[in-house]
Amino acid sequence: MGMVPWPEGDGTGMKTLMSLILISGGCHVSPEDDCEKRCYRQTMEHVTEHAKEISPIHTSDSEDYSDEHPDHPDSLELARINTYRLQQRATVGSTRGPEPRQEWLPMGAGKEYPPSLPDPEKYVVEFDGADDPLHPWNWSIIRRTVLVTILCYCTFATAFTSAVFSAAVSAVSEEFHVGREVSTLGVTLYVLGFAAGPTIWAPASELIGRRWPLSIGLFGCGIFTIASATGKDIQTIMISRFFAGLFAASPVSLVPAVFADLFSAAHRGVVMSIFCMAVFIGPFAAPFVGGFIAASPLGWRWTMYISSIMVFLAFVLVFFFLDESYAPVILVRKAAVLRRQTRNWGIHAKQDEVEVDIKELVRNNFTRPLSMLITEPILLLISLYISFVYGLIYALLGAYPVVFDDVYGMSAGVGGLAFIGLILGELIGGVFILCLQGSYKRKLAANGGKPIPEWRLPAAIVGAVAFAIGMFWFGWTGYTNKIHWIAPTAAGILIGFGILCIFLQCFNYIVDCYPTLAASTIAANTILRSAVGCVFPLFSRQMMVNLGVQWAGTLLGCIAAIMIPMPVAFMIFGPWIRQRSKLAASPARDMEKTSNA
Repeated sequence: MGMVPWPEGDGTGMKTLMSLILISGGCHVSPEDDCEKRCYRQTMEHVTEHAKEISPIHTSDSEDYSDEHPDHPDSLELARINTYRLQQRATVGSTRGPEPRQEWLPMGAGKEYPPSLPDPEKYVVEFDGADDPLHPWNWSIIRRTVLVTILCYCTFATAFTSAVFSAAVSAVSEEFHVGREVSTLGVTLYVLGFAAGPTIWAPASELIGRRWPLSIGLFGCGIFTIASATGKDIQTIMISRFFAGLFAASPVSLVPAVFADLFSAAHRGVVMSIFCMAVFIGPFAAPFVGGFIAASPLGWRWTMYISSIMVFLAFVLVFFFLDESYAPVILVRKAAVLRRQTRNWGIHAKQDEVEVDIKELVRNNFTRPLSMLITEPILLLISLYISFVYGLIYALLGAYPVVFDDVYGMSAGVGGLAFIGLILGELIGGVFILCLQGSYKRKLAANGGKPIPEWRLPAAIVGAVAFAIGMFWFGWTGYTNKIHWIAPTAAGILIGFGILCIFLQCFNYIVDCYPTLAASTIAANTILRSAVGCVFPLFSRQMMVNLGVQWAGTLLGCIAAIMIPMPVAFMIFGPWIRQRSKLAASPARDMEKTSNA
């Protein structure tokens, strides 16, 4: 059945479970290193406390983790097994014990209740060692590359659909006799759907796997995008756009989880960089593509039709070619095969024991994220910074037409080509992050496999400076046609570079700071980011027109400049703040040691 033996004398209690999670997160522990043993015990106490909060399992003295076997050769596989078990309880519900006997349903036909399994753990299927070919980490590189390509296209298609409506705003306003602000709600409501969607798709993926939520999300997005294209009144279009965004949140929120299924932390940085480029290139490619379509005889409705075709293509690719990558669901299928082969109906996977608990689901995916935003300064401040950067992506959808259409007199399609500068900046930022992966891996190896969150921030600081300079540059070169249009276009290179570096590295930073609460951390960031981002399109054009391009650019540049010290401050004081947090991971080493790594 693939059950990896536990070290002699060890139990399967929660302390064992959480210690192995630390190992899986890169916290290799050497018993000869007194400093690391102290760190290990402190972190164990921290993580075990939160494990008790989300798990009904009680530990006993006999289940304490033994310091004698921290380097057991099967620790990696044990880490995987137990991380999955905790993850299920922490997201979709709990594995409660038997209900009171008086509440049991009768067996029927006068039968007595059968005895319980003598040793339930012997009936639980697991992976057959760290090199089990069933585990997604062990799939061939070609197979995983194909899956990454499909998933990045899905992300690009849904992100493209979010912004392509901006090219139709003028035509929609004219056809339905409403103001531009009302038409702009087509972008705002789609992004608002991004905020609500993860609360549905994230727990669903932890319960039934990744493939079905991704397929349903893409199919729903395509259907509601067609509804937007065929809408006979403005209300239908706006409602359809919101639900299209709600379903489109599925790939945006689940693709990083699939990458975590497919790659170890040491190799995940490359695919995450590609994912982020897909997320941001989509909105920046949409305006000029949509502009040419809207200005053609096809009309604005074909911006929606073409978007729906792109999304349905993504649906077909996912439905027919995406393999299920969520390990607990893979084990459920393995258990089903074993039951049929052995006719032993007691064989099962741990996922089969999980019960959906609505109260816990709401707590873990909504209540806890909001609570963390209020009580955790790292999460709040970094999420605000990310939200500002994310909002500016959609603000530029309204700002660029003011500069290139109104000031320079370009058509919608030609003016949209200026977004290529932003796309080029995104690509340069992605390459820059990829070039840093080698240095990050060397630091990780030198530090015994322990990731230090602050290692993520130098690239974010570089991006923050470039971002602020780009905003000033854009404002003070795009306000008059006496300056060649290439100048504000070139400013987009710095803006795009800064957006990617800030977003990706700051996002990785907060996830590294709260490794045992990553799901809640991501949910908190997504809710705040999308809620803030959906507002920016509503005022960006008015701000550019009323303040003037130069002063609006100065205002945004000043805000960006004010935020530059934020990653610098966390670079310096982050370990001190994390050490005093009840939820954040404590520093694993003294910063003097890690700086020499």
